[in-house]
Order: sequence, then structure tokens, then C-alpha cells
Amino acid sequence: MARAERKFSEAEGPSSMSSVYPIAQDRFSYTKKTIERAFGRSLNEIFDKFEEEPIASGSVAQVHRAVLRYQYLQQKVKPIDVAVKVRHPGVGDSIRRDFIIMKCVAKLSKFIPNLSWLRLDESLQQFAVFMMSQVDLAREAAHLSRFIYNFRRWKDVSFPKPLYPLVHPAVLVETFEPGQSVLYYVDELQGYEWIKSDLAHIGIHALLKMLLVDNFIHADMHPGNILVRVSNSMSSQNPPLRSRPHVIFLDVGMTAELSKRDRVNLLEFFKAIALRDGRTAAECTLKLSRKQCCPDPRAFIEEVDKSFISWNSAEGNNVHPGECMHQLLEYVRRHKVNIDGNVTTVMVTTLVLEGWQRKLDPEYDAMSALQRLLFKVDWVESLFYTMEGVMAP
Repeated sequence: MARAERKFSEAEGPSSMSSVYPIAQDRFSYTKKTIERAFGRSLNEIFDKFEEEPIASGSVAQVHRAVLRYQYLQQKVKPIDVAVKVRHPGVGDSIRRDFIIMKCVAKLSKFIPNLSWLRLDESLQQFAVFMMSQVDLAREAAHLSRFIYNFRRWKDVSFPKPLYPLVHPAVLVETFEPGQSVLYYVDELQGYEWIKSDLAHIGIHALLKMLLVDNFIHADMHPGNILVRVSNSMSSQNPPLRSRPHVIFLDVGMTAELSKRDRVNLLEFFKAIALRDGRTAAECTLKLSRKQCCPDPRAFIEEVDKSFISWNSAEGNNVHPGECMHQLLEYVRRHKVNIDGNVTTVMVTTLVLEGWQRKLDPEYDAMSALQRLLFKVDWVESLFYTMEGVMAP
């Protein structure tokens, strides 16, 4: 096959991987130039080994496996296996163009009665911030460092470590994390219920820590971004010899932080869901937007409350709390209740994680864990405010 002669620039917005990289040689040529331009050194000066074929590719970047030269970091250590994340050519400009088009459509929706309540322009603006943050790989490195610090005392959870100074908006070098996708444990692995139960426990508690303690949430926590490592003791059927699985969270470019007001309202919302208090859950939902345009808030509250009353009956005891939350969001749509984008991101992330957790261990009650942790948060915050008041000048 003849090599296609084509130069790539940031102005070229790819519609697909094939249009960006006509053949593998050009793809690697772009990758090599991007890395060398980012760090001011040749590829061979930085890496002992570099795999030309990417091991993964997403909408923003592709990932190559490599071995880092220890001389580059001026440390006499063994060569380090690394993952090299390289941004696709023109992806930033492509996303900007897409959002310009969508913004025009969103503005037109204001004049359509059945769509105006959605406030698409505001949602689009919030979504644009999320997407553009993923384009800057240096920001992702900062997110990784923050997550590593937040989970520094956790033995069961880790994140790839960014290897400064090999961090650039277009290239990120981080530790290579071996592991298997959590989907294997969700859909394929037969038996080993203790591993699945541990994974469900670790995943939910990691999310609750992000939400309740750190207020810094991984907002793209789908199974493709979660790896699992299990030691050789997996084959042991002797409980004392079993070690807990280890969870690695990847691709932290998209994160969410809530304002104090949103955080309080969302925590009260989750607490109401856990307690199956429909009226409070509905009232909290109405507070999850600064510009609430629900045409009939009272009707929304009454319908949600009626559903929760039935779920609290003997017949409703088998209804999973996650299903309660799904049904509540259906009422949100039906009654045209607004929820701000940042809060929606956290809620969707919670539902995604709760969904695969339920597959791993149907007996594990995530909402009970949430209820216990919310009680602890209330106690800790009360103590904090008391100490703050006593120590204030």
C-alpha cells in the first residue's frame, strides 16, 4: 500500500479515526511528532521501547504502551512501564465547531414551547466545559494527582500516576496499570461471588467518598474506565487466604465538583431516597436547579410521594432503591423539572455505578451504605462547625 502523503494540523477536525490517519505509518508519524514537539526531545531519548500500535483509543486521545528510560528522569531505577496518552489531531477544534452548531440549535429551542423548559443552551454550556476539560491532558494529570492524594490511605483503590515532567496538554505519560476490565467480572466470570461482592463494596464506597468526603467526583465512571487486579490467591477456596481485589480508575479528564448549596441539596436528596421519604426527595429535587421552571411543583411532589408510599408497603419491599431513583427521574421528565448539569452528571454517574454494582452483588444494598455514611457526614460536619465556632476569634 502506498503511503498517503498528508500533513495534519490542529485545524483539521477528524470525523473518524480513518479520516485522520489514512494508514498506520501516518498515524505513528503524527504521534511521534506530537510527543517530540511536546517534550523537546526525540522519542528514543525518552523511551527505551514504544509500541506503535495504540492499545486503546477514545474520542479525545489514543494510548500507547512504552518503557521509559530511567536516565530521562535522572533516577537510577529499573525501566518503567508507562502508558502514553496522545491527543488526536484537531480534536479541540472539532469539538468547538460541533458546539457552535449545537449552540445555534439550542438557541432556536427557546422559541419552541415544548422544548423551552429544557434550557438546552445552559445544559450545552455546562457540557462544553466537561468536554473541553478532557482535551487538556495536563488538566487530567492534575486530576490524577488530586485523586491519588484523596485516596492515599486506601489499599483497594488506585489511579495511574502522572510522570512529571512528561506532562503536556497534548501528551500525558503515566504509569501503566495492568488489570482486567470490570466488565469481565460483571458479565463473564462464573462463581467467585466473594470477588464480585468485594468489587461492589469497593466501587460504591469509592464513589461515596468522592461525593461525601472529597467533593471531587470521577464523572466518567463507566466500566471501560475501571480495571481490576486480583492476586493469585483468587484460585484459593480458603477464606483466610483470599485477598481483596484492587480497583484502578482510569481516564479522569471529566470530573465534577458541586457548590456548597448543590452538595447539601444532593446529599439530602440521596438521604431521602435511602429513607424512602418521597415528599422530601421531591422537594430536594426541585432545589437542584437555580432556575426551577417546573409548571406544577405541587403535582410533582404529590405523585412522587404517592409512589414512595406504595414502595414502603409490604408489596413494595422488593423494589430496589435504584429503581426508585430511576422512577423519580421519570417523574422529573414528565413534570418538566429542571436539574442543573453538574448535579445531573453526579446523579448519572451514581446510577451507572449502582447498575453494575447490582449485577456484581444483587444482595448488596448500596442505599443502606449511603444512609450510614450520610449519618457519619452529618456527625462529622456538626463536630466541625462546633470546633470552628469555639476556635473562632
